[in-house]
Amino acid sequence: MINSRLKFLLPVGVVLVALVVGRAIISSKPQAERTAPPVVPLSVEATRLVSTDYQVMVTADGTVRPRTSSTLIPQVPGRVIEVSPSFREGGFFERGDVLLRIEPRDFELALSSAEAQVAQASAAMEQELALAEVVKHDWESLGKQAPDLGLRKPQIAAARAALQSAEAQLERAQVDLQRTVIRAPYAGRILEQNVDIGQFVSVGTTLAKIYAVDYVEIRLPLSNRQLEYVRLPERFRNDGNVTSQEGPAVTIEAVVGRTTYTWEGRIVRAEGTIDTQSRQLYVVAQVDAPYARGPEGRPPLRIGQFVQARIHGALLKNVIVIPRSALREGGEVLLVDEDSVLRRRAVSVLWSDETQVVLGDSLAPGEILALTPMSVSADGSPVTATVDGVVMKGRGARPPGSQPARDAASSE
Repeated sequence: MINSRLKFLLPVGVVLVALVVGRAIISSKPQAERTAPPVVPLSVEATRLVSTDYQVMVTADGTVRPRTSSTLIPQVPGRVIEVSPSFREGGFFERGDVLLRIEPRDFELALSSAEAQVAQASAAMEQELALAEVVKHDWESLGKQAPDLGLRKPQIAAARAALQSAEAQLERAQVDLQRTVIRAPYAGRILEQNVDIGQFVSVGTTLAKIYAVDYVEIRLPLSNRQLEYVRLPERFRNDGNVTSQEGPAVTIEAVVGRTTYTWEGRIVRAEGTIDTQSRQLYVVAQVDAPYARGPEGRPPLRIGQFVQARIHGALLKNVIVIPRSALREGGEVLLVDEDSVLRRRAVSVLWSDETQVVLGDSLAPGEILALTPMSVSADGSPVTATVDGVVMKGRGARPPGSQPARDAASSE
């Protein structure tokens, strides 16, 4: 009987002891410690801002054109008997140089005939005057005053008119003879040659096309924003042709082969109207002596050549100049504060070009600007900034509510 009870109670006791021991073990388990993930500061390149003066350079593209171009046309017909060696495409000439001659024989004969007519008319005039003097003397010997008809005044007037006509014909013959010599109206260059020796030309025939070489002009378009920083030599009605001021300097650049050459010039005038399609105002740059030999084998500035102009604009004083890559999306920049934490700030851009951005009072000298490409969503992230080559370590604390640095930062 006792053995049967033991057989029943022993398993029950073992189960009860196991329950007690298990409960004790469970109740004494250690509590897991809750910790935040470690903050890894971003490594960024940065620079300390300084104020400076900035020279605005306005860029524009244009094509070189001559200041004056002309078409040579003869005023008398004839055969070309002489051509200057410089009367070739690309040839240079000076003002007054003889470019070609037209056969003058017909005009020399016309001049001789006109001279003879003048002599004949002059003799007739002298004869009429002498006859009038004889008649006047006869009437005076009779004690009377000679009438106008008796003094041959109509005949004298007709003789005088004939003399004037002959003299006009003589002058016309002299001018026609002079016009057989074609002279250069200014110092220039041959653009297009259309006739040569032995060719017959008539009045109106195009002999050549020429252009002046003392200076060239380049027509440059400027936008409304660019005009804000360029002081144009404006003309006003009450000032006549006097400009309000001297135009700004301009540097002309042209690529020949693999080399870029430069010329110095100046803006001389602005056109009177704004282009209705592009909404741009065209200004004209002038470059003197474009065909003079330049330094280091610089080639001449040729007509029709495409060039880029860099106009010296206004001088902006006490501004902040930053790299263009530091300007983020939405016109904002990222600054590093005293706790080595990124802070974004909207800025106002005064001027920008391909590499730089000029800011006014949006930023202050001494502030630290982040240069490493990042999105503006990195605002609030702790960083380890290398400021102009010197590492500046921060406190490494992440502001409440900010995202971990590895999640917040992203490459642009």
